[in-house]
Amino acid sequence: MELNLPTPVLHLEHLDFHFPTHSVFQGYNQQFGPGVTWLRGANGAGKTTLLKLAGGALLPARGAIRLDDIDSVAMPLAYRAQTFYCGGDTPALPWLQVHEFLDLHLALYPGSDQSLLNAELHAFAMTSTLQQSITALSLGQHKKLQLALALALPVRLLLIDEPFNGLDAAAMAHLRARLAEPSRLARQCIVLTSHLAPDVPLAATLEI
Repeated sequence: MELNLPTPVLHLEHLDFHFPTHSVFQGYNQQFGPGVTWLRGANGAGKTTLLKLAGGALLPARGAIRLDDIDSVAMPLAYRAQTFYCGGDTPALPWLQVHEFLDLHLALYPGSDQSLLNAELHAFAMTSTLQQSITALSLGQHKKLQLALALALPVRLLLIDEPFNGLDAAAMAHLRARLAEPSRLARQCIVLTSHLAPDVPLAATLEI
């Protein structure tokens, strides 16, 4: 039985972030509510950086990032338990087999359901890879592996960078169908970047 949780809202407040060569955000403020927000912008505008900041992979120089009342700095473990960043990059855990990589994530996210993950792995045609090394997967398989986790984990904030890149037609159709589910749109704040139109119900489109 699902808990009747309030709709999730991601708050970015007075955010500063700088690379050694340039500033990306200065005093940036934004809110993301439930449903899918399509984050758009030119290459280098900071889309991926924003997702990584919201996912905890990067730390701002100044400002606050909160999911409802959970502050990412004051309560990092609670924040991470409600957040998943799907970048499609090769995981930096080359010694793991695929099933070990998945088991690690299931252990990190309380309330995870193995059967839901198994269903997503089947839909993305990834079941046959479970005994393989992470390093044996193609880039497309890495993307499908992380998307399976993204769709199965019980998080309230889902951050997906270019989800349609490298997907075959069947995987793309499955992803769009899952992202369009009304129950998901109500319970999750989903921020995605894409050069392609997502072709799913959108709560908002944001240019940066």
